[in-house]
Amino acid sequence: MIDTADSIDLEHPQGRAPEFLQWVLVGGLCAVLIFAILAFGAVDEWATFGFEAGAAFLFFVWAAKQLVSKRIQLSRNPLYLPALLFFGFIVSQVVLRRSAYAYVSQYGILQYIAHGIVLLIGAECVREERARKVFSVVIVLFGTCYAFFALTQELTANGKIFWVHSPQFHGSIYGSYVNHDHYAGLMEMLVPIPFVLSMGHLLRGAKRVIIGSCAVLMATTIFLSGSRGGMLAFILEVVLFAALTLGKKQSPRIALGSLAVCALILALLIFLGKGQVLGRLGDLGPGIRLTITKDSLRMFAKRPIAGWGLGTFPTVYPSFRSFYTNLFVNEAHNDYAQLLVETGLLGFGLMVWFLAGVFRNGLPKSRRWEFQWDLALSFAALLGCTGILFHSFVDFNLQIPANAALFYVLCGLAASTPLAELSKPRRPRSINKQGAAGHRTSSGNRDAFTHLT
Repeated sequence: MIDTADSIDLEHPQGRAPEFLQWVLVGGLCAVLIFAILAFGAVDEWATFGFEAGAAFLFFVWAAKQLVSKRIQLSRNPLYLPALLFFGFIVSQVVLRRSAYAYVSQYGILQYIAHGIVLLIGAECVREERARKVFSVVIVLFGTCYAFFALTQELTANGKIFWVHSPQFHGSIYGSYVNHDHYAGLMEMLVPIPFVLSMGHLLRGAKRVIIGSCAVLMATTIFLSGSRGGMLAFILEVVLFAALTLGKKQSPRIALGSLAVCALILALLIFLGKGQVLGRLGDLGPGIRLTITKDSLRMFAKRPIAGWGLGTFPTVYPSFRSFYTNLFVNEAHNDYAQLLVETGLLGFGLMVWFLAGVFRNGLPKSRRWEFQWDLALSFAALLGCTGILFHSFVDFNLQIPANAALFYVLCGLAASTPLAELSKPRRPRSINKQGAAGHRTSSGNRDAFTHLT
């Protein structure tokens, strides 16, 4: 029997499943995400295998949890249907031999399955307020330590990741990423969590100052990485945060807090002697990326319905390239153009449906986030998704397994309904002709809510 979220016993949200399996899933999800990030974004074969093996382990633990509880508990998450349909579509590309390189598409399907698993675990197992609080704390601690490591590595740079690893293809190394844009993409998704927490009422005094300092450090490294797309994406997140909180009674305090964070970021950049990095914002010439995007649209025009096959862009692109280079162009540097090339209008439409579900269900939570960990995390996740989606117009962050995995987890957190929201009793409507009775009913309902909380 399959139970939806509305039918779960709210006094015992985990049913009869052992509680330790729940925490294994929450901790395991954090461990898999952190491993993928530290393993150079999980782009190498061994790291990709480790990430996929970790995702498979999480799925088996989740399945065991369902078996112990003797029922399958699934929430009514609006992201599941488009994600499943997209999976069916990319499988059909291989089965119907519509892929230009079937082996690469099969490899991409395995990665997509792993991303689907972390989406499932994030949406189903990080819904209770305690779980969301633990997840938030772990992510903030990791993000802060990782940002400090990235800053230290830059100040003592020797051209190697972790001071010992020389990447096969040299680039603008930052943190554990060969490409500084991918580090910035990661931080765009992580920094909204401490930023939102520092602006709400969940933490007070020294704790708020500490969490705000974590946000400042993480955001500063986005600018220090030199990624123009990352800088603009972070600015967009701050603007969106201010816009969604405008009109609240706390808006003056929130506005002052946002300005303080921005001022501290600027001060830290100047202190480190890196104030000149802001000058990169003035150099936004599209360059070769725009040319690749135009070539990609010509590729799309050749197969507009079902595309060339998942993961086949680097195989097909040389036949459409309109410029000379001795470099290997492995990505479109525009996730939207690459999605159109590889999956056509069918795949692109399914992803638009998926993203519409994220924002349709995530935006309402931006109104009640100040006092609840679960809603604060949902709001922060929505901001992180917005930042990386904006950055994807000029980069290929979502082609990096670690960043894509974190993106799908944040989508699940933004779109899912926290258990605390489901546990709130609904007030019955009072009838005008029975005003006194309606008043007594509403009063009794408030008493029941007070008792529950």
